[in-house]
Amino acid sequence: MQVGNARYLKPGDLPESVVVFPLSGALLLPGAQLPLNIFEPRYLAMFDAAIAGNRLVGIVQPALSEPADSPNLSHVGCLGRITSIAETGDGRYIAALTGICRFRLMDEITGHQPYRTFRITPFISDLKSHHEEDTVDRGALLFAFRAYLEANKLEADWESVERADNMMLVNSLSIMAPFDPAEKQALLEAPDLKTRAETFIAIVKILLAGSGDTDSVMQ
Repeated sequence: MQVGNARYLKPGDLPESVVVFPLSGALLLPGAQLPLNIFEPRYLAMFDAAIAGNRLVGIVQPALSEPADSPNLSHVGCLGRITSIAETGDGRYIAALTGICRFRLMDEITGHQPYRTFRITPFISDLKSHHEEDTVDRGALLFAFRAYLEANKLEADWESVERADNMMLVNSLSIMAPFDPAEKQALLEAPDLKTRAETFIAIVKILLAGSGDTDSVMQ
């Protein structure tokens, strides 16, 4: 997988450990981008260290069954490369991460930094997931997306949507959709692209049914 100026093709291209940015409701997936507004001092320090090193940051949600102030994290996250970063002049960074592959958190590496670092086990199959594109029911996915937009009176750049390949489409829609943290984690942990697309469609059906918008619920 080509991400920015780097290529990640095999296990040796990936780190054994990574700094971790815990964000509730945030989702990063392979090949897609996640914009970030960095302002807390510990995470500014984290991004400084990442830029000085391998430019890699792990995005992980806090554990969904734990209190909001719990240090526990979900077991699966996604590794991203910093592909753009800018200083705002008021002490913040505006950055974008591009997803490389998912990973499973292993043991935490203790140190004196204000941020957390973990050893990880990468999902190597994510580096070659483009072969899964033909398994996606693109028509059903776009139908669900359009129904969701219409029910919520939202608009989309359909020209960009039509240009996107299936991997980019599934992963970008999953990132952009304002689903709750549990739904985001379910999309992240879907075993393959086909299942992620099917999960997206299922979530939309549930949300539309729950809103009472029966005209938009897919049969």
